[in-house]
Amino acid sequence: MNVGVVGNPRYAGLAAMLPGMAARADQLGITLFSEPTLEPYWPRHLPPIGAAPLDALVTLGGDGTLLRGARMLQGAPVPVLGVNLGRVGFLTAAMRDEAEEALTRLAEGRYITEKRRTLEAAIVSARNERSALPPALNDVVVHKGGVARLIRLNIQVNGSDVGNYSADGLVVATPTGSTAYSLSAGGPIIVPDVDALVITPVCAHTLAVRPVVVPGDAEITVLPIRPWAEELLVSVDGQQATVLSADARVELRSGAAAVVLVQFEIDYFARMRASLHWGDLSERDP
Repeated sequence: MNVGVVGNPRYAGLAAMLPGMAARADQLGITLFSEPTLEPYWPRHLPPIGAAPLDALVTLGGDGTLLRGARMLQGAPVPVLGVNLGRVGFLTAAMRDEAEEALTRLAEGRYITEKRRTLEAAIVSARNERSALPPALNDVVVHKGGVARLIRLNIQVNGSDVGNYSADGLVVATPTGSTAYSLSAGGPIIVPDVDALVITPVCAHTLAVRPVVVPGDAEITVLPIRPWAEELLVSVDGQQATVLSADARVELRSGAAAVVLVQFEIDYFARMRASLHWGDLSERDP
């Protein structure tokens, strides 16, 4: 079994975990492949990710690390096991002290998988030249670069004019991303198997603009409105940003490929309560 490992060395304790994971992998007959940034922390040299096809990918960090790892797979249906070294880690399946046991369960097939839809976006110039952006698992955000300032955007869904949005930014999120930036901006939680996308304004400057949930097969177009369209950026999963010119537009739709997440807990709402501290305080100690 070939298992890739990606991680964020900025998390305290990550380096101390790797020797134990390498030893457990040897016991299980797993061949580990590493991204270059982790190479100094392994007890021996590991082949790099990309040297052979992977059967699974393990990410060590938070949701951001998992998002980055999923993007490295470039649409391949490889199960992704997230080990949470941070705080929320809503997409991850195991905690820091469960990493070696999680690797064992992965090798023995004692897990379930969830297919999560992605979001495809492209920047289209005034000449209709398309520049595809990397697929997003969480969201695509249009926002101001540099100084925080109001922007205005026109939103269309399947060619119909939804209206003009005056806000600090705009989030288009998948159900997976509905618990990320969109939720912080006041958007709803969408259960992962619901076929939908959500359009959420960030700090809307009018009470008449609220989040809108649209069908999963909808085609969404975002058009900047002058003169509130200078220095705009389009960010994918909060990690990769591209300049959006005032004369261009962003076209978005559900992606063809899915990201396969490994989970050990079947109940989505149990994970939601645990990760987001959802609900009342009755489950906490007095």
